[in-house]
Amino acid sequence: MPINGQQSRDATFNFRLDPALKEAFTEAAEADRQPAAELLRRFMRSYVEQKRRDAFESEARRQSLAIAARARDPGSDEHAAVGELDAELDRDAFSTGWKA
Repeated sequence: MPINGQQSRDATFNFRLDPALKEAFTEAAEADRQPAAELLRRFMRSYVEQKRRDAFESEARRQSLAIAARARDPGSDEHAAVGELDAELDRDAFSTGWKA
């Protein structure tokens, strides 16, 4: 990012849209005193960030399910670790609130 805080505008994104949609969007942007191009950039950044978040959550869920499956295997290290954790919680005075 340049020192003045402005992002470089090196690329152009051209696309076709319905003229009525363009007019309505332009009017809405003007009513909010926002440049239409900046709103589009903001929408694009938001969409990209949401896709990254979705991918992260999907991978976290995949890993969690894989670990849970290994924890159910009596011969796995994960199963042993869960057993040790359960035993520790059973010794703890507030374990009934944590275990369902």
